[in-house]
Amino acid sequence: MKILDKYLLKTFLTTFTTVFVILFFIFILQTVWLFIAELAGKDLDLLMIIKFLAFSMPRIVPLVLPLSILLSSIMTFGNLAENYEFAAMKSSGISLQRAMRSLTVFIILLSIVAFLFSNNVIPYAEYKFINFRKNIAQVKPALAIAEGQFSDVGFYNIKVNKKTGDNGNILTGVTIHKKSNVGDGSKTVIKARDGELISSEQSSILQLVLNDGFYYEDIVPEKYEDRSKMPFIKSSFKKHIINIDLSELNNVDVNDESVANTNTMLTVNELSYTLDSLNKNLKNDIISFSENSNARIRIAGNTKRKEFKIENSFPEDILSLYTKEQQIEILRIATSTISSTVYSIDTSKTELENKQKNINKHLLAFYDKFVIVFACFLMFFIGAPLGAIIRKGGLGLPIVFAILIFITFHFINSFGKRIAQENEMSPFLGAWLSSILLSPLAIILTYRATNDIGLINVDVILAPFQKILKKIFPSQN
Repeated sequence: MKILDKYLLKTFLTTFTTVFVILFFIFILQTVWLFIAELAGKDLDLLMIIKFLAFSMPRIVPLVLPLSILLSSIMTFGNLAENYEFAAMKSSGISLQRAMRSLTVFIILLSIVAFLFSNNVIPYAEYKFINFRKNIAQVKPALAIAEGQFSDVGFYNIKVNKKTGDNGNILTGVTIHKKSNVGDGSKTVIKARDGELISSEQSSILQLVLNDGFYYEDIVPEKYEDRSKMPFIKSSFKKHIINIDLSELNNVDVNDESVANTNTMLTVNELSYTLDSLNKNLKNDIISFSENSNARIRIAGNTKRKEFKIENSFPEDILSLYTKEQQIEILRIATSTISSTVYSIDTSKTELENKQKNINKHLLAFYDKFVIVFACFLMFFIGAPLGAIIRKGGLGLPIVFAILIFITFHFINSFGKRIAQENEMSPFLGAWLSSILLSPLAIILTYRATNDIGLINVDVILAPFQKILKKIFPSQN
């Protein structure tokens, strides 16, 4: 390796390491701020908090790494241009591409490491992180209920306005949503003036004693046309006791791992396998719904023909062939069939859309592992030429450019993913949208830096106006 390559690589690595550590620390503080509600008031020891942060750190790398490469590239090449080192290189016949050669090799190696990290370390850390968050509430169930927000405890979502008592077991302003057994939301709501949590290390039952409250329960009528009335049962109570079985929760510790079904926890091979299964399942559901709908219509048609046989050709008003009672019965059956079919279609449509959204999430997770590789290249080939053009190092102007470019990249990336998740854009385009839109910028900057063209050619902008002014105000000879 030549002296120039060593010098450039050493300069870039020093800047990159410093920037990466600083940005990583900033994003860690942001993570602490986002999850402070889960950490505060849970009576967790220092080791558990360190584990919580350690499991959340790898997910930050895809954000910090491209930004660090971008800022380091701008600062490194900006310093070289500002100190006329680039001028010395060019006078010696060394072009910008030649100066970037050793760093390009480093970026290639860094991209490979980033892919391996994204494909192996991040899924494992996400697996540990989500399970750890789940199990924090299982260490001490009495402390699993936080003030002012719904807390998931067993089959209940519990919210309290205030907690008092030595162990926080006296509750004020209790609202409870009981989860439905069929998975269609909450159909039971309990509100109480106050309550008390009673638990024991020897017992697997968490007892919640409620005082002075109301009990609401939705009822699903058997007739579909009555469901729009949304009937419910309401009752009041002076004292109501809820026993929550925590036998499964108390048998696990914070190292237990039971959640393993999210798309962020899977590697490329696992995502491919999962996507294949999800697509087959969706296709089978569509075929099954189509066949069931056709069968339902045929059965309804056969029933009608059996009850109301038509011997002659159809008149203009087909109902005139029947008596008033038969007409009412026909209209009743038709209305019921249409309502049932519409309800079935709406329900199936919602289910199929949710399954497609789940497939889109898995596809986005699959593409993200490759987007980070390209993002490293993209940020380098934006930052290095930009630094050579603006000829400014340090932490002033480079930070401004880096933040503007990265915010643009991150905003477009988040926007594309959100649109793709809602099935309004293909997941491939949603994941790669930011890279596609910013790639021309990297090409333009590299071209302008290679040919010693400034960031903005003022003459090109002013030339049309100068021509117009010359036509309006010709020079007087």
